[in-house]
Amino acid sequence: MKEFVIGKNDAGQRLDRWLAKTLPLLPAPLAQKYIRLKRVKVNGKGSQRDVRLQEGDRLQLYINDEFFDAPREDNAFLSVFQPRLDIVYEDENLLLLNKRPGLLCHADEQEKVNTLITHIQAYLYQKKEWNPRDEHSFAPALCNRIDRNTGGIVLAAKNAETLRILNQKIRDREIGKFYLAVLHGRMSPPAGKLEGFLLKDEDKARVTVYRKPVPGGKSAATLYKTLKTADGLSLVECELLTGRTHQIRAQFAAAGHPLLGDGKYGRERDNKRYGRAFQALYSYKLVFSFSTDAGMLEYLKGRAFTVEHVDFVEAYFPGE
Repeated sequence: MKEFVIGKNDAGQRLDRWLAKTLPLLPAPLAQKYIRLKRVKVNGKGSQRDVRLQEGDRLQLYINDEFFDAPREDNAFLSVFQPRLDIVYEDENLLLLNKRPGLLCHADEQEKVNTLITHIQAYLYQKKEWNPRDEHSFAPALCNRIDRNTGGIVLAAKNAETLRILNQKIRDREIGKFYLAVLHGRMSPPAGKLEGFLLKDEDKARVTVYRKPVPGGKSAATLYKTLKTADGLSLVECELLTGRTHQIRAQFAAAGHPLLGDGKYGRERDNKRYGRAFQALYSYKLVFSFSTDAGMLEYLKGRAFTVEHVDFVEAYFPGE
């Protein structure tokens, strides 16, 4: 319990508004719940959220200590009252989430709270599976990430050993990551392998594909297979053999077939014809193709997880 005495500058404020100012990490719906449960008392008694505070009033707050902290990136999850997660699979060690397009994996300069990782941490905190005050170093973390406007499966570890194993399996290419994409035109040949070297321009947040090694460039390889063509478009399945920034988008654009809706690597006039405002790219399947020992995660060996519905497939290739 923490106690506050209302001073002259706070007198006249509503109780709920005083709480919002004093505890910025406390979500408004949770603050209202605490008021209803009388975990917020004014002069030793329960109160209403719209009561006007008077100078000298004593407030007793029976609220978890973490809500009294100053807002920071590492406690932003406390501000999430109702986590929004599309869970593909969950067990005691990990989560597989279907990230919706438009949602950031991690915070950036503009968005600090509404990110996939804050929703995951809020979900596990509210389930009482994780409490940062009980941990010295570990926080639930993502093992892979995808672009803001790309949707699909993202892996999250609930404990440090799971994070270590999954990161190693990704580095060793023992976790298969499969994407669906819609391209302009037709690939020739209809199935094959795209290889090259990607060099990122940090200022433009854009990568360029080179056929030969360049200073600072990273090798990139993608397997692809055309599943269907219609109306000047192709539905393609891609398997990432490497995991570089904008790899699929840049490689297909360099091959002359940019992704539908991709304003960075494609042409706006081509995208407008089909009414697509962001890239038609989805991480729809993940396979735990372990070829070496996976320790405590060995039970996942050979398992595959798939997202059932991908919006652009249904929109441009109905029936697939």
